[in-house]
Amino acid sequence: MNRMESTDTGARGASSRSEPRDKNDGRSPKRAEGTSTASPAPQEQRGQKVRKLLRAQLGEDVYTSWFHSMEFEPFDGTTVRVTVPVKFLKNWIQSHYSEALLKCCAAEFEGVERVDVALRQPCPARSALAETPAAAESRPAAHEATTMDWSAVRPVALPVMARTQAGGFEGSPLDPRYTFESFAIGPSNRMAHAGATQVAETVLSDSRGFNPLFIHSAVGLGKTHLLHAIAWSVRRRVPQAQVLYLTAERFRYQFVEALKNHDPLAFKEKFRSIHMLLIDDLEFLHGQQTEQEFDHIINSLLDGGRQVVVASARAPNHIEKLNERMRSRLQRGLVTEIGSPDIDLRFRILEKRVQEKRQSDPSFEIHRDILELLADRLKESGRELEGAVTRLHATWQYMHTPITIDIAETIIRDLVHGIEPRRIKIEDILKVVSRHFGVSKGDILSQRRHRSVVWPRQIGMYLAKQLTSRSLPEIGRRFGNRDHTTVLHAIRKIDGELGGNPRLRDEIEELKKLLNG
Repeated sequence: MNRMESTDTGARGASSRSEPRDKNDGRSPKRAEGTSTASPAPQEQRGQKVRKLLRAQLGEDVYTSWFHSMEFEPFDGTTVRVTVPVKFLKNWIQSHYSEALLKCCAAEFEGVERVDVALRQPCPARSALAETPAAAESRPAAHEATTMDWSAVRPVALPVMARTQAGGFEGSPLDPRYTFESFAIGPSNRMAHAGATQVAETVLSDSRGFNPLFIHSAVGLGKTHLLHAIAWSVRRRVPQAQVLYLTAERFRYQFVEALKNHDPLAFKEKFRSIHMLLIDDLEFLHGQQTEQEFDHIINSLLDGGRQVVVASARAPNHIEKLNERMRSRLQRGLVTEIGSPDIDLRFRILEKRVQEKRQSDPSFEIHRDILELLADRLKESGRELEGAVTRLHATWQYMHTPITIDIAETIIRDLVHGIEPRRIKIEDILKVVSRHFGVSKGDILSQRRHRSVVWPRQIGMYLAKQLTSRSLPEIGRRFGNRDHTTVLHAIRKIDGELGGNPRLRDEIEELKKLLNG
């Protein structure tokens, strides 16, 4: 008998053994008229038996956590192919339970040599869906379900972005999730929060406490959240106030458009009717004319008693592109830094992010022990914590089972160790450096020797050596066909400056973050 005949015989044998029998005469039951009594296909029958074996060998908790969403694909005679809906499930089963899964499959699939665990592609209709509370009550328990029931679902209501409009300008988008109510307060951000709330409450008052308010921090610590919260609070409390929120990029774009239309004076005049201007990401404001116009507008607003709020990655005295007068005016009010959150604040951030998910999905829950684990392990920023909760919620939607410590640890491992660092290219460095210093890429690659061009060029060469595997000759070639000795001189110069120049160290670190972001 050849191998194919053996496989078919085994399949028929398994099928005949698993056929339902009438308890009285041992024969297959007769089909009632108008109904279908078709028994499950042999493939599904064998899959169900494998599930029972896994439950018996690994225990109910392990099976519920890792295998209940597993589905079986057609058996080809040597390979059992199973699919799961989430990537980390695939990785976890392969690394921890591949032998147990193969052993259980071998008991039911004759001739099996290996088990292939693959990622299942969701149906388009399943994306951005959440289960209704009624459906959650009526669906079977997790250990009883073998496939997900998507028959009773409703779309998740996505937050509606909005823009401020004032003085004839349309501002940058505001995220409705970023309010004072959703901002978690701790020692590292208490002063910034207090300044932001006071600014929002006194927008049209004659006695403003902090003007301007300048908030600075590293990426992902909440400065943008506070600017959005100020705008939402003022719009709700004082709807007649003219509030404009702009990123530095959008400010520059609108100014350039005014120059193209030969209407820079009208651009400046529009700001006269604004009661509050919020500028985000000030470090990205570049271009000599743009900087000068920004200087004039801020001075005009402050002289007129209008509120100005600025957010940046660096304090005013560390932003070299600001002239001394502007630097002094921005430091006249409250300059406050948001530091890294401690473990208690990280826990409160996680609680608030879970509460946000529960607003659209009330049945979603994460045990306190898991939140404490996340708060202990994820220390970088609020965005990292928000990303962890988003992943846990997506996992819950796919698996419909309580989130366990094992699942949470797997997600943390993926967040912290599983993501490969971004591969940085010299082209990326040229783009970020030219944008940061307000010079064109062509200037950096040119033969110009003015300090305004030489300094960014040398920093770019230094970063290329630090962040890429390119050789000195290759770096020189990519920076305008320069000799490798020129590159070496640039690297040594920046290295020498770093030792006694903390401002340069901060600037280099900021550029590295932008390149790795």
